[in-house]
Amino acid sequence: MEYKTIPITRIFDEQKTKNFYLGYLGMQLDWEHRFEPGLPIYMQVSKGNFVLHLSEHSGDCSPGSKLFVEVDNLQALYDELSAKDYPFCSPEIETPPWGGRCFTITDPFANRILFKQAGSHEG
Repeated sequence: MEYKTIPITRIFDEQKTKNFYLGYLGMQLDWEHRFEPGLPIYMQVSKGNFVLHLSEHSGDCSPGSKLFVEVDNLQALYDELSAKDYPFCSPEIETPPWGGRCFTITDPFANRILFKQAGSHEG
């Protein structure tokens, strides 16, 4: 049996969401849905195997969540994001108490994404 997890993250503003997830993180918009114009949006974004659902619907999830994402080349991702002109994030690579290397970024809605080098120790 195989499983795949797709986290749902709360958002509040479609344009800020697209600027962050599509512009800054370089993800692609896979699809978006509204029941009708003016109602909350629900969308899927992805970058390789990193897939998220982003929702303006209040009952779907709470803002201020934290995602833990393993990447195979943390330095390349860090370099890619650091080179972008996005004034709201300036990540720094850290060595957490459990070892390895990671950095955290925060989206416009207080959701944090911790990117960790795959293969390093976990706590």
